[in-house]
Amino acid sequence: MLVYFLIVVPVLLSAFFFFSYWQERKYRRKPFYRLSDVGWQRHAPPPEAELVHSAALLGDVGAIATDGTDPVMKLVQAWQQEAGAKGTMIFLGDNLYPIGLPEAGNRHRDLAEARLNTLIQSIKSYPGRGIFLGGNHDWLKGREGGYEQLLRQEAYVLEHLQQPNSYLPPQGCPGPSCLQLAEGLLLVVINTQWFVQRGTKPLGSKYGCPYADIEEFFVSLNKLLKRNSHQRILIAGHHPLYSNAMHGGKFTIKQHIFPLTALHKRFLIPLPLFGSIYPFYRKMFGAYEDMSHRKYKKMRKRLLRIFHRYNNLIYVGGHDHNLQHFEIQGNHYIVSGSGSKLAFVKKGGRATFALEELGFFVLNYYSNGQVWLECRTVSATPGQGQLAFRKLL
Repeated sequence: MLVYFLIVVPVLLSAFFFFSYWQERKYRRKPFYRLSDVGWQRHAPPPEAELVHSAALLGDVGAIATDGTDPVMKLVQAWQQEAGAKGTMIFLGDNLYPIGLPEAGNRHRDLAEARLNTLIQSIKSYPGRGIFLGGNHDWLKGREGGYEQLLRQEAYVLEHLQQPNSYLPPQGCPGPSCLQLAEGLLLVVINTQWFVQRGTKPLGSKYGCPYADIEEFFVSLNKLLKRNSHQRILIAGHHPLYSNAMHGGKFTIKQHIFPLTALHKRFLIPLPLFGSIYPFYRKMFGAYEDMSHRKYKKMRKRLLRIFHRYNNLIYVGGHDHNLQHFEIQGNHYIVSGSGSKLAFVKKGGRATFALEELGFFVLNYYSNGQVWLECRTVSATPGQGQLAFRKLL
């Protein structure tokens, strides 16, 4: 019996880990398509349809290069030329890594300011508009003092961009804020970080928010969606509601064997079995930024309970550093979080599409009422991109 536990069990576990790792290696950085979407290349918007509006969904761009060489920003420039004045750039939070825009004198301030200036300039040089949302890193990684950090970034954007409605929802309030992008296409912005933030969270007239009880947020959101059920609605928040990646409880075999790589990618100290404790904890209980955390879980449940009443919704978030699409109960849920970083995404599950690659999603709204989703990724040729997925929503 002792020989069984000392030899046979470790051999079986090693074989399992090796096979799983080999399977992951086969599909990492390769697109996953649901079977019914495998032939997506054969479908395209009708040539006679006129583009009414285009929205670039740019998540987690907080680590972009500021010297003009950033591949994703070059991809954005190509999209800008196509969309012209009919476009909106939506930055889905985590606009600045690692801790948002700190006060002057902080060691992170100069780089954060340079990155934010790069994003602002990309909007200024473009005839369309740009909108920023706050993510957990913009809120000081969700810690105490995050509210002040968020207000500092919002004030900087408003001062330097000089465009109305360029940071939503305003004053760090929960929202919902809405903006008519085009006739028949409404943008609704939610501050999902508010629900999981520690420390000060603005609510009530003292902070410039329209209500003092968070229950009124859900009532207001439902009324807004019901009142606009005749048009297509794009809902933007930082946190995804469906995900096949880390914040959705999906981890690689490497993360089970080398758990210290969560602290630094070079900490390759093998801790098999013991190393599975950390992924298991994140999957079952979660950090504040995980779907399994009680606060995130409560927010997600309340939002989905409202969204499932309608069938004209497109919800987009970032947070997980990859590209994903889900179609659930007639609505569409998008993760567009690979603006500057990459992380593992598991294939299959409820996803219709998943890809671990730098890039972003684009929503194109046409004169015939159709909305097409496009996934644009960085290609091996500098300055050029490639279309990885397209779908009629």
